[in-house]
Amino acid sequence: MRKTLLGLSTMVLASTGFAADYSDDIHKNDYSWRQFNLMYAFDELPGESSHDYLEIEFGGRSGIVDLYGYLDIFNVTSSDSSDKADDDKMFLKLAPRFSLDGMTGKDLSFGAVQELYVSTLFSLDGGQDGTNNSFIGLGADVNVPWLGKVGMNIYSLYDKSFGNRNGWNGYQFSANWFKPIVNFDNGSFLAYQGYVDYQFGMDSDYVTATDGGATFQGLYWHSKQYALGYGLKIYKDVYGIEDSSGFKSSGVSHYISATYKF
Repeated sequence: MRKTLLGLSTMVLASTGFAADYSDDIHKNDYSWRQFNLMYAFDELPGESSHDYLEIEFGGRSGIVDLYGYLDIFNVTSSDSSDKADDDKMFLKLAPRFSLDGMTGKDLSFGAVQELYVSTLFSLDGGQDGTNNSFIGLGADVNVPWLGKVGMNIYSLYDKSFGNRNGWNGYQFSANWFKPIVNFDNGSFLAYQGYVDYQFGMDSDYVTATDGGATFQGLYWHSKQYALGYGLKIYKDVYGIEDSSGFKSSGVSHYISATYKF
């Protein structure tokens, strides 16, 4: 369930550091982006899986709707030795947020908070009895010193995963950022980008750890058409799975990626 955030470079260029204003035109801040990321994960947790995958990543803004999403296609080389060779082939994440400022026509900003949202998140894999999570909550764009605009969301989880869950199951805090840190003469730049997803208050009937999460810390070179990057992901009892010698869910994994932007 990783999010590369490479496409947020477009969002950074399209956005400003001020409060949202939709009083004259609900579509004046519209934009969109999409890209293909060829990825390799080393010792991805839980379970220490190493594999290649293709990520189709997209997002943008249209009126009140702010959208991020991706579709991961695993083992694109069809290698029999891949850790994903016998697993579900695809994983989909969609994260539409609906601007409260846009819906009400009012400036709801205060302090460092630039805009408020009703936030949703949907995670699905390709299996009949796999991941099937729906999140709903409140989101905000927050102006953080040095980092700039950071998307923050607090969700409640409705969990229908693995055929034996069908109800509310705790909460998740998520935040993501994209910070250009070095600009080059040819127009390309180096960015520090990443996210944190932390779940808490989960039902012990469904999980072995009632809280846990992960943070992704990435360093990426971007040009107008391409990106290359490395990410370090740090886990602690991720997805509510208690770390054990038999099945590792805490530790670190590494990612490399090459991107083509459309």
